[in-house]
Amino acid sequence: MTKAKSGVDKNLQNVVRDLEHTGVNSHHAQQIQQDSNDRRHQDALNHDKTEDRDPTHS
Repeated sequence: MTKAKSGVDKNLQNVVRDLEHTGVNSHHAQQIQQDSNDRRHQDALNHDKTEDRDPTHS
């Protein structure tokens, strides 16, 4: 994890870092994009605050 400098948007730092890595071909570019999608999906799962509403699991 990189630390954001004060006053610098962390999301923009990540975008710049990702743009610095250009894909060699379409397959490599797709893998880079999938990595980004995987991180975004995992972040969404980590921030899911829904509760199990079925009381039989308690």
